[in-house]
Amino acid sequence: MKKITFLSLTLFGFFLLFSCINSRTAKVSAKEPLSAKAEAPPQKRQRPSALSNGKFFEKGGQNYLYGGKREEQHFDITGYTLKDEQFHYGIGRERFPALLEPAFISVKEATSLWQDDDRFLLAKMGNETKAYSIKDLTHHEVVNDVIDGKPVFAAYCILADLGAMYDRVIGGKEYTFALSGYTYYDPEVWDGLDGFVMWDRETESLWWPLTGKAVSGKMQGTDMVVLDEKMWKQTTWADIQKNHPDAQVLKSGQDFERPTTWHRKYDDVSPGQNKGESIAPKWGEKDKMGKGN
Repeated sequence: MKKITFLSLTLFGFFLLFSCINSRTAKVSAKEPLSAKAEAPPQKRQRPSALSNGKFFEKGGQNYLYGGKREEQHFDITGYTLKDEQFHYGIGRERFPALLEPAFISVKEATSLWQDDDRFLLAKMGNETKAYSIKDLTHHEVVNDVIDGKPVFAAYCILADLGAMYDRVIGGKEYTFALSGYTYYDPEVWDGLDGFVMWDRETESLWWPLTGKAVSGKMQGTDMVVLDEKMWKQTTWADIQKNHPDAQVLKSGQDFERPTTWHRKYDDVSPGQNKGESIAPKWGEKDKMGKGN
């Protein structure tokens, strides 16, 4: 399978960034001064409708959502409860390189790459600390990783400005996450902003982080698991340099050959009960972790 170039995905990321900024900015009438009391309300940007573009179809009595050029890439959404008309895009399930084996560099090696106010997700477990820049997460959106033996993933959605660290073990089983190529919105959720829709490679269920749940497939209704608040935080490069000089920093510009099959599939799943948080905090609400960190 051909690799998607870093340049094309970066351009797509900047398009989404422009869309997000544009959708959240109120348009003021040119005939009125900026100090006028009455301003035009924010206007939601019209994004490509998955429904209008034929991404939903039925086959053999089952309902599917387009997932790529190969037939086995489509998502079985039979019985799901979301609204078809609120899905956007549909660029294919492997277009974003959601890393499976990420590479890292030292803080010293990364010093010249980042400015003090650049945003990062930072996770610390045991004697291992890892940092994921928001710039790189805009390119990947999901990075599957292992920290001190614990399977985790870092995620960032540019449209909703959602950035968080999640546990990849749910109900005693390890899951591996990637991007579906879709976004979804609900006027009652997260200020009505679009948010990315993920999928897991083990059951091919769809997950929507804005509600913190699986929304289709075998895992439908299962809560996501945000890492314990003592293990991670939303931070900046200045903080990492000052307080976490031993951190491993996600290397920029990574890509990989997308797997056409997956070694681990679950026929029987027992989601279990999530006793922690399932919905990520908004940016700025999670700037601290455990004492002394």
